[in-house]
Amino acid sequence: MPHQKQDTSLRHRLGRTLRTPIGITALTACLLVALVAVFGPVLLGDQAARVDTDAINRGSSAAHLLGTDQLGRDIAARVVVATRLTLRLTLLAALIGVGGGLLLGVAPAVVGRRLGRLITATVGVLVAFPGLLFLLFLATIFGVGSTGAVFAVGLAMVPPMARLVQNLTASIAGSDYVAAARILGVGRFKLVVRHLLPNIAEPSVLFATQAAGSILVAFSGLSFLGLGVQPPEYDWGRLLNEQLNRIYVNPTAALAPGAAVVLTGLMFGLVGEVLAQAGGRRAPQAPEPTPPERTGVQDEAAADGADGALVRARDLRVTFPGGRQAVRGIDVDIAVGEAVGLVGESGSGKSLSALALADLVPPLGQVSAATLRFDGHDLRAEPPRGTELAMVFQDPMASLNPALRVGRQLAEVAEVHLGARRAQATDRAVDRLRAVRIPTPERRARQRPHEYSGGMRQRAVIAMGLMGEPKLIIADEPTTALDVAVQQQVLDLLAEVREESGAALLLISHDLAVVAQVCERVLVMYGGLIVEDLPVAQLAGGAAHPYTRALVGAVPTMATDPGTELATIPGRPPEPGETGPGCPFAPRCERARERCRGEAPALADLGPGRKVACWYPVDAVTVGAPAEATSHGAGATS
Repeated sequence: MPHQKQDTSLRHRLGRTLRTPIGITALTACLLVALVAVFGPVLLGDQAARVDTDAINRGSSAAHLLGTDQLGRDIAARVVVATRLTLRLTLLAALIGVGGGLLLGVAPAVVGRRLGRLITATVGVLVAFPGLLFLLFLATIFGVGSTGAVFAVGLAMVPPMARLVQNLTASIAGSDYVAAARILGVGRFKLVVRHLLPNIAEPSVLFATQAAGSILVAFSGLSFLGLGVQPPEYDWGRLLNEQLNRIYVNPTAALAPGAAVVLTGLMFGLVGEVLAQAGGRRAPQAPEPTPPERTGVQDEAAADGADGALVRARDLRVTFPGGRQAVRGIDVDIAVGEAVGLVGESGSGKSLSALALADLVPPLGQVSAATLRFDGHDLRAEPPRGTELAMVFQDPMASLNPALRVGRQLAEVAEVHLGARRAQATDRAVDRLRAVRIPTPERRARQRPHEYSGGMRQRAVIAMGLMGEPKLIIADEPTTALDVAVQQQVLDLLAEVREESGAALLLISHDLAVVAQVCERVLVMYGGLIVEDLPVAQLAGGAAHPYTRALVGAVPTMATDPGTELATIPGRPPEPGETGPGCPFAPRCERARERCRGEAPALADLGPGRKVACWYPVDAVTVGAPAEATSHGAGATS
């Protein structure tokens, strides 16, 4: 199917929206109100101010369409002239309300936790207070007059606007791309302007324009009550007050200001709908396509010590409040250029272990380790430097900012970490998109994530990791949400990336077939511990831990007899803090003995390149035979 080019420019989207019936109506109404506000006082100002004692309280006529007031002034002219002051005061109050709401709304996402909670609680209390009473309370504080009314109405709008923005930013602030921006060292102001506000612009603009209609009504209400505009000035609310006592004698004179308030309020609502349909998001200028600049293949990194370990972790733990340990003291070694798989059921601690290596554990989690080194430096003292470590998350849509073009997001990595100029960074972004086999990368770099397919988004995230020169790529379930064909493409891409860059790979997956295809060694996790470490070639038939055997047996192959009953593991994995003194797998293991329930086995050698944490590991030769334990150092064979 040929690709139809989608123009994502805000200008063009707005132009298309303005050609719809609702857009034409909103544009016509705005132009009409603007013309009345600009030229009304100029053309009818003298007529509106002229006192005619011979025409006091006249009804509608050819000379006075809506009649005259108690001083003989033309009511229609006064309604027209009042448009300018009414709109000016309404927009000033809306500016105060929107500005204050945005400040209080985004503050909890960027300030400290304690101050953020205080701001959130304060906004909650103000929102719970009845709006009309709050408005009257503020009007009393600021006093009678147009200036006091502007501040009263504007500040009364701040709490609902702030609550909306807080709710919107709460979901955005937890996204992976925001976390990545924090790690990159993006400042608070830039974080708000670049990542938070663009992604909440659409609902915020819609709320602000609709709130402007409510502000117009509130302001007119204060003037109607005598708390707003004071003589000799007048707005629609004051005109309505002046003519209300004649509603039975000259109803048109009393209804005209009210109709102006209602119709202008509807205009604000239409403007909000048009902006919402147009997208309401900041559209950065697309960089001009320039010839990509190829970079050389990264040389193999220097070894960390004599054994060539790139990553070395000893007694790595991740603890959450209450003493609950999700990772309970694991040892991990990854050599330069090595591909290691990390498998296990959900909740076994795989992702948290990887996040601990990348210094991305959520704030409530505490990481500790006896040794935690990456490429020769201590991660406990400093996080990974620059682009030495790349992370590919499970959900690429959460890793890409939907408000920014893909090329701009990739280029930011080169600008921040490599010191590249904007043009150079853009060239490298295009080059990296080409390297991950994305067609027409120059055009794709100017598109946003929603215009990519699932597989292309995952490729773009991998390209982001390759913007620098990573020595380790951590891929957390990179193929989970993809179909089989796209999964194969991503796996082939990871293999190509490793071959070209010389980077090591830590692949986290539930799919043992994926791990067997890509990795050289497999770490099996259960209950926050590594229970087996073995070469991938021995995974299918040579696993020694009963848990690993069960995982392998639960996956059918092309050679599996359709009538064969797949292996199942009774029970469920333990939650953090549920594990007792013995082996965490003992409650679900058919080979468990009394020793398993009372004493936890350590991860011990079981031959060249193999380790297992089990008192009674399965012997690949005698699997299926009666299990009788014999001592063999750390455990026993059957």
